[in-house]
Amino acid sequence: MISRILVGVDGSDDGRRALTWAADLAGRLNAEVVAVHALGLLDRLTPGADLVPSESHRAEIMRIFEQEWCALLDDTTVPNRRLLEDGPPAMALLRVVEAEDVDLLVVGSRGVGGFAELLLGSTSMQLVQHANVPVTVLP
Repeated sequence: MISRILVGVDGSDDGRRALTWAADLAGRLNAEVVAVHALGLLDRLTPGADLVPSESHRAEIMRIFEQEWCALLDDTTVPNRRLLEDGPPAMALLRVVEAEDVDLLVVGSRGVGGFAELLLGSTSMQLVQHANVPVTVLP
């Protein structure tokens, strides 16, 4: 039984599709959505924008995450929470999977990372390899 779905949200189109899919599934299963944005040392305020120091922009990033990137959750009856988690995306999401007793992890296949991400291995690939719950990767 799936009662809690974690979805990685980063402001990308793939992240938005993952959140939409997770919210739809949660509605069908009467499950909760836990939306998580991983906050590294540097972050983007919008996809494609220059990186900024996360700590000095934390409040602004939290507002954008909660009010813009997760706005579609406001139009649903799905129970949800929005968490800002410090650290690299894969590590942060895996920590929340454990801490929140998540049944399913949902992410987009590509986030806001660029070519460097491809060289190091994508977040979605790391999650598929290391998560102890089912992972759905949406293209």
